[in-house]
Amino acid sequence: MASIQILRRRIRSVHNTAKICRAMEMIATTKLKRTQDQALAGRPYTEKITQVIADLAARYRHEIGVPPLLERREVRNAGVVHIGSDRGLCGALNTNLCRLVHSSVGEQQAPVSFITVGKSSRDFARRAGHKIRAEFTGISDSPTLREILPISRIVIDDFCSGEWDVVYLAYPLFVNIMTQEPTFQTILPVEPAQVLPGQKGEYIFEPGPVAVLNELLPRFVEMQVYHAILELIASEQAARMIAMRNAGKNAKAVLDDLTLTLNKARQEIITKEICDITGGVEALKGS
Repeated sequence: MASIQILRRRIRSVHNTAKICRAMEMIATTKLKRTQDQALAGRPYTEKITQVIADLAARYRHEIGVPPLLERREVRNAGVVHIGSDRGLCGALNTNLCRLVHSSVGEQQAPVSFITVGKSSRDFARRAGHKIRAEFTGISDSPTLREILPISRIVIDDFCSGEWDVVYLAYPLFVNIMTQEPTFQTILPVEPAQVLPGQKGEYIFEPGPVAVLNELLPRFVEMQVYHAILELIASEQAARMIAMRNAGKNAKAVLDDLTLTLNKARQEIITKEICDITGGVEALKGS
């Protein structure tokens, strides 16, 4: 059994760890509401612009030809925008996403290069030996669309220039506080909607479908990347809150065990001293 001094030192250490976990849980809880609202508020716009672009491309493809961002071609090179967190202590959030990316990239027949957002995704790409096209770290907890534009600009330029023939987006989707779903989806080229024969369009475009589509496609890519980062931030805060809560509970359980062990050690010392005193008294009586 460890000495009393060692046990007390361990108890102080675990107690300090529990306080840190509690503080980090409170910070994550405070940030969660705001980041959750940001992620959920962006979903309707993302879904609607996707619907409009897909509908427009499906109805007017033969009329306007195939814009560069809709062009489907043989995949010789693939790109992945891997969005992870800068900081750890958020449970298995980054691990689950990296595992999905690893399995999805392994299924690709063409060479794959990465745009990494966050230190966790950058470290994963380096460990796996993947080519990194660009890396971004230090994204704020409340990013603006302008802050994300350099990422989407590289995606658009590389796809239009033929550097990439398909682009995937990997990020954790915020489902609820307890669930963050790793997601790996194609963002370029856009898959047009299926239009039934004789079905009429739902939109009137001004000045025309060509101008509208050419203007919307870059906005679509920008919004997809921006919304994925918002989903990551919300997922990160939720995962960190749960992870720190569980860590605090585990620290309390360890603290209880160490306290019990300390009490047993003290009781053992007291019992031994009593026995020594009693034995001394009996020895004096015998003499």
